Amino acid sequence: MAQQEHHQPLLLDNTNDSSDHDELEETAYDSDDKVHIVINDAEASDDGGSKTPPFSWKKLWLFTGPGFLMSIAFLDPGNLEGDLQAGAIAGNSLLWLLMWATAMGLLVQLLSARLGVATGRHLAELCREEYPRWAGYVLWVMAELALIGADIQEVIGSAIAIKILSNGALPLWAGVVITALDCFIFLLLENYGVRKLEAVFAVLIATMALSFAWMFGEAKPSGTELLLGVGFYTFCILIPKLSSRTIKQAVGVVGCIIMPHNVFLHSALVQSRDIDHSKKGRVREALNYYSIESTIALVISFVINLFVTTVFAKGFYNTPLADSIGLVNAGQYLEEKYGGGVFPILYIWAIGLLAAGQSSTITGTYAGQFIMGGFLNLRLKKWMRALITRSCAIIPTIIVALVFDTSEDTLDVLNEWLNVLQSIQIPFALIPLLFLVSSERIMGSFKIGNILKMVAWLVAALVMVINGYLLLDFFSNEVNGVLFGSVVCAFTAGYAAFIVYLVFQGITLPRWCKSKSVTDALN
Repeated sequence: MAQQEHHQPLLLDNTNDSSDHDELEETAYDSDDKVHIVINDAEASDDGGSKTPPFSWKKLWLFTGPGFLMSIAFLDPGNLEGDLQAGAIAGNSLLWLLMWATAMGLLVQLLSARLGVATGRHLAELCREEYPRWAGYVLWVMAELALIGADIQEVIGSAIAIKILSNGALPLWAGVVITALDCFIFLLLENYGVRKLEAVFAVLIATMALSFAWMFGEAKPSGTELLLGVGFYTFCILIPKLSSRTIKQAVGVVGCIIMPHNVFLHSALVQSRDIDHSKKGRVREALNYYSIESTIALVISFVINLFVTTVFAKGFYNTPLADSIGLVNAGQYLEEKYGGGVFPILYIWAIGLLAAGQSSTITGTYAGQFIMGGFLNLRLKKWMRALITRSCAIIPTIIVALVFDTSEDTLDVLNEWLNVLQSIQIPFALIPLLFLVSSERIMGSFKIGNILKMVAWLVAALVMVINGYLLLDFFSNEVNGVLFGSVVCAFTAGYAAFIVYLVFQGITLPRWCKSKSVTDALN
């Protein structure tokens, strides 16, 4: 019977067992590290805790932070490259799609936050508990591969910015080494508390916003074209403006919004606040505040992405350079187009790119700790986990920097392969998330309703189909030879089989967990 209570919905008062459980289980945050939410006298008198406390600006401020850390993944160098290429090739015609893609990303991230708040556990921990051990290990490997792929792009982006700011004195590999040191900065900041770390990210986001807003002002894009790009085509979604020339950029805009490691990250970040999970009103209050701050954070990220897209649309749309522009040569093209001035646009671009790269690599370190700790149940010291996470990404990145430093074309090819690597991993974050957040046994009264479930599955299916298109397009152009083709076919068969298994396992999740509880009790 005690074992069955372990699998009951979250709102059971297991206070007496929590201390013993925490000693054995890895947790996202220790109780001493969490931000305390102030409760007034009127709220304290509500013994049942079933009522949701009234809105408070002070509480919104206390809950603000995790959403902005989550939004960094929407602003990383990979996304910026997608923005500039979409602007240069498609002009402002894909801004409506950027907005809807951000809205879809918001839905997924709100579900991730809902899972973390309602259960008090993050996605990696729940995957370890709810799936068989072998499946948990496969999911862990996939999540680590997605994180490494994203981290390489982010570190390379920072290294490119450092190379620009040093006028080429520091090669790409040196920039990678400097960026790797952010691990120790992260450790230092984390020791000063969660709020200090969140404040640093706020500064980095503000730096990006100011840099790209400055570029937006320098470019002086047409307000009419901008409103048409966002407004008209947003409301006329039945006749979206897409052409055969811009379809690849459109797919890229949607495909790079959902980052697998970010889904794991957000479910852990929301646990940085001290919430009484035995009271429904407190949980509902936390969900409301997290929804508000996450929405604000992604609106800001959308505006920043819009700045980048419109700057490159204004400067390079319908020009011979449009098809050749990328993250490596973007600064040079900007300087040639807009000139120097008091504050050369080349350096403004580099400062924004550096802020994007540094912030995203630090959140990558954070996500790596939660993914590794949650799947493997490792209770390591913070510096040890951060060092392991950094090493997994930095070592291959240094190799990449040494090999590809002299060739922009090969670096672009590498970036395509990294996008493919991350696209492959998306189902292994979305499918477990949607099944877990739909489970009454896991979520209790906070499981999502049928309408939201249908919308969430439609969004997930759309994202997976779009990324499947990217994979098909990429491999149809890159796969040559019988041996390589056979390997790709074998991998695709195994890949599809595991996705089918995850779906089947999710459908039979209640039955599986019931039998698992009986087996554990007998053991």
